[in-house]
Amino acid sequence: MLPAYISHNDCVKHDMGEHHPECPLRIGAIRDQLLVSGLLNFMCEYEAPLATEAQLARAHSLAYIKKIEAMSPVHGLVHVDPDTQMNPHTLQAALRSAGAAVLATDLVMTRQSPVAFCNVRPPGHHAEYAAAGGFCFFNNVAVGIRHALEVYGLERIALIDFDVHHGNGSEDIFCEDPRVLMCSTFENGIYPFCGAVPRGPNMINMGLPSRSGGKQFREAIETGWLPALHQFKPQLLFISAGFDGHREDDMGNLGLVEADYEWVTQQAVLIARQYAGGRIVSCLEGGYAMSALGRSVAAHIKVLCGL
Repeated sequence: MLPAYISHNDCVKHDMGEHHPECPLRIGAIRDQLLVSGLLNFMCEYEAPLATEAQLARAHSLAYIKKIEAMSPVHGLVHVDPDTQMNPHTLQAALRSAGAAVLATDLVMTRQSPVAFCNVRPPGHHAEYAAAGGFCFFNNVAVGIRHALEVYGLERIALIDFDVHHGNGSEDIFCEDPRVLMCSTFENGIYPFCGAVPRGPNMINMGLPSRSGGKQFREAIETGWLPALHQFKPQLLFISAGFDGHREDDMGNLGLVEADYEWVTQQAVLIARQYAGGRIVSCLEGGYAMSALGRSVAAHIKVLCGL
């Protein structure tokens, strides 16, 4: 039973224009690093399916889904917001990204894989119930979580999000759902300019000051996340895996390094082993410095694989 690696070439075809940080090279930077490090030898590869409308509608309004479908261009780029654009391949890529989270959920819930990593784009954690933004169209982890809740009848799922930007979309979707505990670390004062005040009692938001570094990052998780996770006792754990807090990444200024991503993944694995039978679904979010992204994901996956 090998850990699952889920991706699709459609995710490379989504392109928001020259010099956009959320670029197609991200997929290859991760895969290349996993190949060079030999980590893919310890994983089973799957192609991401297309998410269905019914699966998307567990996390998004039907009107919003139809709006995104209708905005898909035949040629050129269409702006959804100033930073988020669609090209003719974006809709297909977004459906693959959400579908990857559904497949990952099925694989870990049916014990075909102990854990799964989704190397997909566009990312998802800024996509709200009825709004795109922050490079995101559909909320991949939210689609996966709602699939696990509805299809497998789980009662408690934890979502941990260590992207440098707060997962406002995930908070919007889950803030009134007591079946989901969301634990988020992020840099204060940057996009999406929220998170300081949690929107529900199931939201553990640990905002960090600029240049805080790994020590404060780890302290926030130890004092904020871990007590809540132990009390919640999740039956399944999802990760919004954003690596843009790395010190080489210009999108944030937390100053994290690979060892910090390794450490937080170790904490997630310990929680999952204690309460969730080791079951983890991890979905790529941010990370825009190619070398740092590849190295950080490799550190993350090495821990997930138990190596």
